Amino acid sequence: MLFRSDNVTAVCPEVIAAILAVNEGDAAPYGADAVTARLDEAFGRYFETPVHVHPVATGIAANALSLAAAMPPPGAAICHAGAHVNTSESGAPEFFSGGGKLITLDGAHGKLDPAAIERLLAALPPDRLQSAPPTVVTITQGTEAGTVYPLDRIAAIAAICRARGLVLHMDGARFENARARLGCTPAALSWRAGVDILSYGATKNGAMCADAVVIFRDSPHAERLNRFMGQRRLRAGQVFSKMRYLSAQLLAMVEDGVAARNAAHANAMAARLSAGLAALPGVRLVHPTEINEVFVLMPEDVRARLAAGGFPVRARPEDPDLVRFVTAWNTRAQDVEAFLAATGGAAAAAA
Repeated sequence: MLFRSDNVTAVCPEVIAAILAVNEGDAAPYGADAVTARLDEAFGRYFETPVHVHPVATGIAANALSLAAAMPPPGAAICHAGAHVNTSESGAPEFFSGGGKLITLDGAHGKLDPAAIERLLAALPPDRLQSAPPTVVTITQGTEAGTVYPLDRIAAIAAICRARGLVLHMDGARFENARARLGCTPAALSWRAGVDILSYGATKNGAMCADAVVIFRDSPHAERLNRFMGQRRLRAGQVFSKMRYLSAQLLAMVEDGVAARNAAHANAMAARLSAGLAALPGVRLVHPTEINEVFVLMPEDVRARLAAGGFPVRARPEDPDLVRFVTAWNTRAQDVEAFLAATGGAAAAAA
C-alpha cells in the first residue's frame, strides 16, 4: 500500500478527537444538531464570506450533487478529459442530473485552457435543439495530474462563465494541497477567483468520511444551487441520521489549522519523492509535481525488482509504464528515503 493513495491512510488524531468529543448523549438527527448548525458560520470564517455547507460522505457524492444542481436537464458540463468526474465516478454526475452530458476537452498537465473553452462555446449553436447546452464548467484543483491551476487561470475561466451565465464548479478533493502549493487563502482559491460551488475534500487530507458541498452565497447562482441541494441530498442518501459525526470532522479540519498542516506535510513528502525519483536512470517525471501526487514513467523491470524487494508498484491503466505515487498527511520521511534507496538499487540493476 506504500504511496498507493491518500485514501489508504489512518484518520488523523485531531479528527478522531473531534468525533469522540461529540460522542456524548443524544442529538437531533438529520443535520438538526448543534454541531452541524456551526458549519455555515465556521466555513464562512474560513472562506471569509457567507456560505451554505452541505456535508456528504464522499467526494463523488459532492461532485455528483454539485454538477446535478448546476446542470438541470437538458444541461451539460464542460470538463477536462482526464477529470475524475469523467473517468472515475461511474456516471454519477450524469445519473444524479437526470441525464446531463459531460463535454470533454484536453489540456496540458490536467488543466483546461480558457481559450479552448471559449472556442468550444463559440462553436456550439446556442439554440440548436439537438445539442445539450453547457450550463457549468468544472475544474479540479489540484488536478488529476498532480498540478495546480494558477489563480489567474481560474479567474479567466470564471470570467468566461460569468459572461455566458455558466456556473463554475471546483472539484476540491485536494483543495488544501493546491492551497499549500500556491500559498494563498481559501478565499483566494475559491470565490475570489470566481468559483460558485466547491466540492471540499477532507477525507484524503486526514478525515474519516467527510467531504462537503460549499456554495458561496454571493454567487449569482447561489439561491438556485442551494434550493436544489437539500432534497436531492436526501434522495441521494447523503442526509445522515447522525450527521454530527460528519460535521465534527469538517469543523476539526477548518477550525484548528489541521487541513493546512496535513496538506503542507503531504506536499513536502511528494516533493522529496519526486526529486529523488527524477534523479534515477530510466525514470522520468510525466507532470510537474505540484501537490501530493507524483507521476513517473518507470520501466517494468524496475517495478519487478521493487516488487521482489517488498515494494509493490502498480502501473496506471492508461500506460503500462506510468506509475502514480501519492503521499499523505502521515507519510514518514524515513519511508520516502527507504523507497528511494530501493528504487535506486532497482534502477541501477536494470540499467
